[in-house]
Amino acid sequence: MNAGPNDDGAIKPTQNAEAGLLARVDHLVYAVPELDSGIEHVERLLGVRATPGGRHAGRGTHNALLALGPRTYLEIIGPDPEQANATRPVWFGIDRRTEPALVTWAIAANDIEDIAASSARSSVTLGDIIAGGRRRTDGVELRWRYTDPLHLLADGIVPFFIDWADTPHPAQTAAQGASLAGLHAEHPRPEAVREMLHALGCDMLVLPGQRAALIATIVCPRGRLELR
Repeated sequence: MNAGPNDDGAIKPTQNAEAGLLARVDHLVYAVPELDSGIEHVERLLGVRATPGGRHAGRGTHNALLALGPRTYLEIIGPDPEQANATRPVWFGIDRRTEPALVTWAIAANDIEDIAASSARSSVTLGDIIAGGRRRTDGVELRWRYTDPLHLLADGIVPFFIDWADTPHPAQTAAQGASLAGLHAEHPRPEAVREMLHALGCDMLVLPGQRAALIATIVCPRGRLELR
C-alpha cells in the first residue's frame, strides 16, 4: 500500500509504517467511571473478559488488562473506592468521568531521557520522568519509569513513554483473545497534532474531528471493531 493524501491533505501512513507504529504501542488507556461495569462493557464489545490488574497506591485508581499482542495491552482503569482519600491528582480525570473512552496511549521505550530531550528540542515538551508501580492481585510488584501521563498533549493523542526495565510486562498475564490492528485519531487541529507526533517519530493518521478521539481497531471474537 502506498502513501496517499486524504481529503484534508493528510498523508496516510504506508502499511509498513503503520505496522511499525503498532509494534511500538505498549498500551492503550481506556478510562471508565466504574471499573467492574467497565470490564463488563468491554467484554460485551470484544468478547474477552479483562484480567484484574491491581491498585495504583496513592493515585486513587485500579485497573484490569486485556492483551492486544505479546507486549501490548488495553488498560481499563477506573476510580478505586478504597482510595477515596487519595491526595495526588487522579489520572485522566477518571473521578469525573461519566462515560468510558480511550483517553491516551503509551509507547514502549528504554531511552526515555533521550526521547524527552529530543522532543523538547522540537518544542514538544513531555512530562517529567517519574517512577510508578502497582501490586498485582497475586502479590507481584510491578515497577516502571515513564513520562508523566498527567501531562497530556493534544488531548491525549500524543502518547507518553514507558520503560518496564526488568519487571514482568503486563501483557504476559493479561486476558488473551484480541489483537491491535490499527490506531488513528481525530482532532480539531489535526495538522498541529501531526507535527507533534512526527517530532516523536510517530507518523500516525490524524483526521479532522469536532473533538479529540483516539480510535483503535481491534480484532477480537466479536470481529473487527473500533474502540474509541
